[in-house]
Amino acid sequence: MSRPGTATTRTPVQLAATAVGAVFLVVGIAGFIPGLTTDYDMLEFAGHESRAMLLGVFAVSMLHNIVHLAFGVVGLALARTARGAYFFLIGGGVVYLVLWLYGLVIDHESGANFVPVNTADNWLHLVLGLGMLALGFALGRSIRPGDVPRTR
Repeated sequence: MSRPGTATTRTPVQLAATAVGAVFLVVGIAGFIPGLTTDYDMLEFAGHESRAMLLGVFAVSMLHNIVHLAFGVVGLALARTARGAYFFLIGGGVVYLVLWLYGLVIDHESGANFVPVNTADNWLHLVLGLGMLALGFALGRSIRPGDVPRTR
C-alpha cells in the first residue's frame, strides 16, 4: 500500500494479472451484448440448450458470462499484490486446463455441458490455461522470495 502522494510500483506479474482480469471482465460483458453475441434471443441461464454464441464462435450462457465476470473481478482483486497476482495466474491456469479436459470428455449435447462449452471454447480454454501458467511462472520470478510461501 502506498502513502498519499507516492507512486505505486506494480510488478510485471501484477500487470499481467490485471490485464487478464480486465479481459475476462470485457468478455463477460460482451456475452450480454446482442450483436457481439449472436442468437442472443436463445441465451439461456445455463446448459447446452443455450444457442447464443459470443462473436458467433464461442458457446455462452448467462452462467458462462457470470463466471467470466467473477473471474475478472477475482483477477483484479488479486492483482493488488504480487503474491495474489501470481496465484491468480497459476490457479486460473490450472482451472482452465481442467475446464479444457472437462470439455474434451463430456458429450456437448448432454446435461453435463452445463457451462456450456463447444470445440472453440475447448481450444480457447487450452490456450488460456497454458498462457496463464506461462505468465505466472515467467513473471512470478519477479516476486521477492518472502512474497510467496515456500512448501516444505
